[in-house]
Amino acid sequence: MYFRAFTLLFPFLGLSLASPIPTDGNANLANRETVLNAFLADLLEYVPDIDGTLDDVVGVLTDFEDLLADVTGAQTTYNELSSTCTEYTVIFARGTTEPGNVGVLVGPPFFDALDSAIGDSSKLTIQGVNNYSATILGYAEGGDPVGSAKMASQIEQAYSLCPSTKLTISGYSQGAQIVHNAAALIDSTIASWISSVVVFGDPDNGTAIANIAASKVDTYCNTGDNICVDGDLILPAHLLYGEDATAAAAFVVAAA
Repeated sequence: MYFRAFTLLFPFLGLSLASPIPTDGNANLANRETVLNAFLADLLEYVPDIDGTLDDVVGVLTDFEDLLADVTGAQTTYNELSSTCTEYTVIFARGTTEPGNVGVLVGPPFFDALDSAIGDSSKLTIQGVNNYSATILGYAEGGDPVGSAKMASQIEQAYSLCPSTKLTISGYSQGAQIVHNAAALIDSTIASWISSVVVFGDPDNGTAIANIAASKVDTYCNTGDNICVDGDLILPAHLLYGEDATAAAAFVVAAA
């Protein structure tokens, strides 16, 4: 039901499978690259061939996301924000219907790519947005208000606990709406401290992130993704932003 050969799917979408990340001879780095590439291979193998409104396909999406998490063993919940500070911190908001507090489609491959780009996982703190239900209603509202407020609070917490960390705020699909909303809720001083912003499949694509310089923002929207034009159709193009994980991680490191 969920299988679609990537050799058929990707030409249809005008996309191509990212090349493996070049290794530097470090065994740990090579292992992280292997994990990322294996995740992407599983994503392409099981991505459903869907074409319907979010209401219509929510059951298929949930089953797919649960299957992908099981097959890849991806960690879908992270609560690492604390007074133990690291060089980099990411606060991430998952997409609608996704499991845990970071989801599975974009968060985990992005974090693996960041590990590789940074070169030392001990330098990275990952925090998902809590108290955020990621429901269809929240998407229709322009991003769950409770989740938006919680992300703003977590940004303020990161600033208070770890003012020297390089903070990235990021989100996928409705999570990108959460990023927009949270940035508008925080003080301009804290907003200017944020190192980078990365959004994937952004329903508010084309709208500036409040209080954040455009040079700090990296947006990924696939051709044919109806969500990126504030639509409600879920097409395969909306499920494939894990492909952009390596480029997004490179942006975060360059912006730091």
